[in-house]
Amino acid sequence: RIHVMAGRVPLGADRAAVAGEMETTFIENLRYAADLLAKENMIGLVEPINNRITDPRYYLNTPHQAAAILEKVGRPNLKLQLDLFHCQIMDGNLSRNLDTYFPLIGHIQIAQVPGRHEPDSPGELNFPYIFELLESLGYTGYVGCEYAPKGDTLEGLGWLRSYWESRGLQHGGTSK
Repeated sequence: RIHVMAGRVPLGADRAAVAGEMETTFIENLRYAADLLAKENMIGLVEPINNRITDPRYYLNTPHQAAAILEKVGRPNLKLQLDLFHCQIMDGNLSRNLDTYFPLIGHIQIAQVPGRHEPDSPGELNFPYIFELLESLGYTGYVGCEYAPKGDTLEGLGWLRSYWESRGLQHGGTSK
């Protein structure tokens, strides 16, 4: 799997004025990339990134926009990389969005909102609920942690140990 970036609205350009041309270019580029990736049996991932906080000029901002583009591209080896941090900032309603876009999802990323820290840090998202929802939907892929840890790596993954223990699992997700 490889993340295929969408690019940014040019400096000084009006987003609405260049949106059509940017979409056309992005679709053409995605088709080209998907065809190359297919030869290597690889999946391309497109990720909506919020333009409210993280990158005001990033072109692809919502799962809805990504889904529409993926449909226009029409390549089965292109999927949605759904970063729940960005999704919450742009639209909220994560349960419905996960359900709606589940068939398109090729990868999930997580971080707490608004601080972009560990899932157990104070914030808007209830990660035990989200993980249970992903399980109930049948998600079997990886969950990437894209957050700024408050401490070192081991400390920053302490939430995972606590989560596993709350589920009666040993480290690594195996049953006791």
